[in-house]
Amino acid sequence: MKESKFRNSVTEEALIQYERYLKDGEKSRATVEKYLRDVRKFWDYLGEWGVQEFDKEQVLEYKRYLNEHYKTTSANSMLAAINSFFEYLGCEEYKVKLFKIQRVQFCEPEKELTEKEYGRLVQAAERKGDSRMSMLLQTIGSTGIRISELRFITVESLEHGRAEIYNKGKSRVALLPAELVKVLKKYCRRMGITGGSIFITRNGRPMDRSNINKKMKELGREAGVDERKVFPHNFRHLFARTFYRIEKDVVRLMDLLGHSNINTTRIYTAGTESQPRRQLSRMKLVFG
Repeated sequence: MKESKFRNSVTEEALIQYERYLKDGEKSRATVEKYLRDVRKFWDYLGEWGVQEFDKEQVLEYKRYLNEHYKTTSANSMLAAINSFFEYLGCEEYKVKLFKIQRVQFCEPEKELTEKEYGRLVQAAERKGDSRMSMLLQTIGSTGIRISELRFITVESLEHGRAEIYNKGKSRVALLPAELVKVLKKYCRRMGITGGSIFITRNGRPMDRSNINKKMKELGREAGVDERKVFPHNFRHLFARTFYRIEKDVVRLMDLLGHSNINTTRIYTAGTESQPRRQLSRMKLVFG
């Protein structure tokens, strides 16, 4: 419910109500945390000007500030958060347009996780005796699921080779490769996991995203893999690139990733610039 008393101001009470609004809208925990963090950043910006209430001109000034201090994708992400907050407040006239971005067709080579590096990370987990992280990496790498979907990988799902996933307001099926099912069953027997989610803490709760990310960074240092490449979502990208390289079937890949827009899937299949550069060189249109 939109609170008109907060009309064009940011207060602690408004943020508490906004958080409830996001949760009622079934936003993921990560989204809720990010939106609140970004709105607080806008609040801090207003505080530097000694004001709490805002008008359209101040919002536009903030947009210019973000453009000067952040990458365009980051700025747009923060603008999307405050636009959502304005919708909640019922003052949509304060919403601003996002910056236009020319679609990037190539991924940055320093951020592309290779199959060899993936293998080294799994081996590092095994050397450390961390079977759970080894299984987690292989599960994400071989299925392309999101880190938030790990809780749907259950002992019961292994019997059917498919996991029923409900995430972001949508339901889908994640197929589990036979090889993954085999090693996960063996892992569950060894760990005494007889039912429910496989990737849980000692207290029986689903593993925390931040803790997983921290453990991945540790494995990166252990395996000699650039830490910038080692984060949960990059294993999903690795899955997508590997599948597309072998099968060249973007429509099937879209289904496997749970995308509703094929343009989103194309982003996941982007390679580095090295291959098209070699293709351009083979044209031999430069004579020196």
